[in-house]
Amino acid sequence: MGDRTAGTAGTTAVGLHRVLEPAGVLPQAARRLDTDPRIRPDEVRVRVERLNLDAASYRQLRTAHGGDPDAIRAEVLRIITERGKMHNPVTGSGGMLVGVVDEAGPESPLGLKPGDRVATLVSLTLTPLAVTDGLARWDGRSEQVPAEGHAILFGRSIAAVLPADLPVPLALAVMDVCGAPALTHRVVASRADAPVVAVLGAAGKSGCLALAAARRAGASRVIGLVPTAEEEARLSAAGLADAVVRADARDPVAVAAAIGAPADVTVVCVDVPGCEHGAILATAPGGTVVFFSMATSFSAAALGAEGLAADVTMLIGNGYVPGHAEAALELLRSEPGVRALFTARAAADSAE
Repeated sequence: MGDRTAGTAGTTAVGLHRVLEPAGVLPQAARRLDTDPRIRPDEVRVRVERLNLDAASYRQLRTAHGGDPDAIRAEVLRIITERGKMHNPVTGSGGMLVGVVDEAGPESPLGLKPGDRVATLVSLTLTPLAVTDGLARWDGRSEQVPAEGHAILFGRSIAAVLPADLPVPLALAVMDVCGAPALTHRVVASRADAPVVAVLGAAGKSGCLALAAARRAGASRVIGLVPTAEEEARLSAAGLADAVVRADARDPVAVAAAIGAPADVTVVCVDVPGCEHGAILATAPGGTVVFFSMATSFSAAALGAEGLAADVTMLIGNGYVPGHAEAALELLRSEPGVRALFTARAAADSAE
């Protein structure tokens, strides 16, 4: 890894020393990272057990390769090998991973120790990652990828020890999207009124958690928007929304018509591009739109709001709010509807 004594505590904490190209950028923006398993004093090396690709990335890969699992597996392996991280060049997104701590540097602030089974709560787009098994155990048919290899965490990375009371795939699925309910709760709770909240993509992982979080934060009414009759029935049965409506989130007029009276807070959890304008149109003047999809286009959102003369605040969910993992896991444990939707999704992935 070159001169292992060079650099400062500040640059190693954010992983600047692991950037191979281009020089001077942070790991997330890098084209290639150094995956050398030797760690610096403030780093942690994790033995990888499972990757969780984010929904937008997996959908893009599946679409691009016509659902061919061998082609999808080969593409993911190629990305990791070439870039030293899982960073989909089309969507710009990655996912997260589960593994066991192999070694923790003496100056690491993460509080992890060898043997801890952890989920990384930072994106794979900035995590040095090497795979040694060719992803041979992955069938290419779901977002969760059994894998062998190692990953490196920096001083400013985030990881959580997996809870003992939940199956690893279930805990990983929740932690992958735990920023969504945490920020939704913060936005709803910060309002002086009891807002109406609409969630687009409400039957998905982040969507159902956002619905539950909005209700707990004091929303007067929560509306879940879904694209299909099957998801409408599933979300209605879960009991997480006061109203479940159906529309293609990419059709702004249809979204606004389905939502009805504009919502005070709109949360976008849809993993396909083109949902910005519908969310803006469905939000009341002075309201807030929270974008949690990695398929979100900043330019489409900004120019769309301008073109619609929409006085709305737009937030990009960055995936981190203090305490987000614990809060999301608590929602899973305490809300039967949330757990039912996560379980149904896992069953559907297995069947597919």
